[in-house]
Amino acid sequence: MAESRFVYVTYIRTTPEKLWQALREPEFTREYWGGTRQESEWKPGASWRILLPDGRVADTGEILEYEENRRLVLTWRNEFIPEAHAEGHSRLTYELEAKGDRVKLTLIHEMDRPDSRLIGMVSNGWPAILSSLKSLLETGEPLEETRRWRSGD
Repeated sequence: MAESRFVYVTYIRTTPEKLWQALREPEFTREYWGGTRQESEWKPGASWRILLPDGRVADTGEILEYEENRRLVLTWRNEFIPEAHAEGHSRLTYELEAKGDRVKLTLIHEMDRPDSRLIGMVSNGWPAILSSLKSLLETGEPLEETRRWRSGD
């Protein structure tokens, strides 16, 4: 079991298919995740990365599990903050569960080290990103504060 762990659960009025698409595809992530985009072949063993709007690589990893519209697990290493990078790889899990006209999204971001700086950082970032995703899917508009990458990062 991981020693540093962040768990976030939200319910989004959408379909599993639409949420799955929004979690992976650049045309969605650019809107609610600060203009970033993800690149991957989205299959176990494939590399994965997030690119900042200026083209720098923010985070990298590997797809560990991929169950379409249901579960995605990947390793995650920060590439642009030296203290977070030095901690190595964490593990990110998305679980989607249909609940009538909404989907229960559970995010687990964990690392096998105590007091992880990375987990502390993502614990502050994930709530805004996932709230913006929820807003985008339910209203068509992401939250204002997540539309652009913060300058200075």
